[in-house]
Amino acid sequence: MKRRDFLKNSSVASAAALAPTVATTASAHTPEEKYRRDIPELFYPVPKPPAYTPALVIGSGFGGAISAYRLAQAGIETTVLERGLRWPKHPRREIHSSDFFPDGRAFWHKTETTHITGLTFSFDKFAGILDVTEYENIEVWRGACVGGGSKVFTGVMIQPEREYFEEIFEDNVDYDEMNDIYYPRVREMLRLSTMPDSVYYLPSFDHSRVWDSQVRSAGYEPEKVDGIWNWDVVKKEGWFFNRYSALRGESNHGNANGAKFDVTQNYLQYAEESGYTTVYSGTTVTGISRGSDNRYLVEVTQTDPMGDVIEKYTLSTDYLFMAAGSIGTSEILLKARELGTLPNLNEHIGEGWGTNGDTAVSRTLSTTFAPFQASPCRSKIHDDSLAVPTTFENWYGLHLPINISAIGSLGMGFDMTNRCKFQYDSDTDSTTLLWPKEGNDAVVASARQLNNKIADASHTLPGILGEKDVIASFTAHPLGGAILGKATDAYGRVDGYDRLYVMDGAMVNGSTGSVNPALTISALAERNIENILMYDF
Repeated sequence: MKRRDFLKNSSVASAAALAPTVATTASAHTPEEKYRRDIPELFYPVPKPPAYTPALVIGSGFGGAISAYRLAQAGIETTVLERGLRWPKHPRREIHSSDFFPDGRAFWHKTETTHITGLTFSFDKFAGILDVTEYENIEVWRGACVGGGSKVFTGVMIQPEREYFEEIFEDNVDYDEMNDIYYPRVREMLRLSTMPDSVYYLPSFDHSRVWDSQVRSAGYEPEKVDGIWNWDVVKKEGWFFNRYSALRGESNHGNANGAKFDVTQNYLQYAEESGYTTVYSGTTVTGISRGSDNRYLVEVTQTDPMGDVIEKYTLSTDYLFMAAGSIGTSEILLKARELGTLPNLNEHIGEGWGTNGDTAVSRTLSTTFAPFQASPCRSKIHDDSLAVPTTFENWYGLHLPINISAIGSLGMGFDMTNRCKFQYDSDTDSTTLLWPKEGNDAVVASARQLNNKIADASHTLPGILGEKDVIASFTAHPLGGAILGKATDAYGRVDGYDRLYVMDGAMVNGSTGSVNPALTISALAERNIENILMYDF
């Protein structure tokens, strides 16, 4: 999805209301000078990792952080490699880019984006927090920072229904075991909760109340959703004790005040505090192989925040955990198979990739009044009578110049039909995602049917000012590429190699059942690492 298309359909406040933000990002200094001055922590030297550690984790998102923490609890020395930066936290400093007037802090080495206003923002290439990768027919969003996707996602964590779960995982994962042990374990660690009424009735959630009213008019009863948000911090924003962040719609580029209880505040923090785990930022893995001593060799390029290479080196480990996300893990494993550095990887590596049925859906002529609209989600609806069972989540509100407003939803359709694979090109040392142009047509049709039903009942119009009502040329939930039971065993052990594991969204067959995948990925990681520690160490 082109960034300008999304922003035209998904901003949560008018450009006029957020205009003061422009002044905070303007500077006579170069971007590097400005960031060094304003966020010196990003430029603190990162020590070189030890040449050997018993366990090494690639990636620091949900799967990587959970793996690192449980390894640390077992007393196993672990290195975590993360290509992105370690962003500091502060209740009042402006650490991250605004969602609405982005600069280099927003995107991973991207130099241009176009805003809802039609203005194009250009900036020098910087190691921003959100990687937006454009393939031929799909745009993929993923985290590029310590904490990975937990820093940039919408904060929603929902358990899928049994029927969908069992179709996805077949006999490889027991739903009752997940329901009784691993989903609750993650909920406790991440302190998941629904939005309290004391937050819901804040002015910034006007769009949430309007969204609930509109879906009720169409005969749906909105269900509260679990979130990773720290509601006490969100309330403090409303009381002006903390910098406005969640309440002004910021989420895609992080919430530095701690409003989003990402893994840097729990799993990863606890792992580092144990003394057994060290996280190294700015370390990009370019290849993996196996040495004559049967240890895994990991090729690393260390870069500074501007993308300049500091050093290249090779690390070794006995136990290698892949947690670089669906895209990163699939790319690394596929390259290793195709180049012959890990030739015994099977034919399923790089297959089974899907978008989780993601869509961005909008309606215009809504009535919202607050100048700032918040980012946390309150509720969802689900319709299993559609050709593609579809979930809508309350997502954003938008004030338009002509004194009307728009309401947006994040849609997720349960489609087990459309999958694609990765393809590695050794001549360019690059990986392509072969997503077909028509890959989300069925998902779009069902999302449009549901949106039209709500629009008719609420006397609103599908779409925003002539833009598409349903957009599916992006995904924020990439899944697949190393599927459980195919590329790996039922616990993420990679077929063909011992002591090599997949612990992230790559192990999921393209969908988590018409809901956000973060909770399921986390619960699977808890389940996998428990089994691995029991039988492999």
